[in-house]
Amino acid sequence: MRHGKKFNHLKRKKGHRDATLRALSVSLIMHKRINTTLAKAKALRKFIEPVITKSKSNTTHSRRLVFSNLMHKEAVKELFNEVAGKVADRPGGYTRVIKTGFRKTDSAEMAIIELVDYNSDYDSGSSTTKSKGRRSRRGGKKAAVTPPVNTNEEE
Repeated sequence: MRHGKKFNHLKRKKGHRDATLRALSVSLIMHKRINTTLAKAKALRKFIEPVITKSKSNTTHSRRLVFSNLMHKEAVKELFNEVAGKVADRPGGYTRVIKTGFRKTDSAEMAIIELVDYNSDYDSGSSTTKSKGRRSRRGGKKAAVTPPVNTNEEE
């Protein structure tokens, strides 16, 4: 039975699981995108989202709380200086998990986890896409099609 199982234990004891999630978090903050198994990516998302939320307020207390989770000075500096500025107006959902298929050796399901604001390929509100507005399922009015004008015609 699954009573009380709130998170994936990743087949590790608590200390090993914490060390794994810390290392993955530091790599994600430093590189902005990492390739790992789907289970670790989903567990990392639950671990890193509150840390990024704490980094939005740049106080000594929040820096100490984040450092107690990450245990890496350079990652904390990167998080507060660069990442927090990009996610300041975002109300949550700082990471994205993209499934990439199965690993050849053991058929583990692989995924890429990345910080959302650092990949412009997947941004939904980018300036290159046109806002369509409200769409209807009915046909509605169609624009009149004008025939093409032939400019090479001799008269």
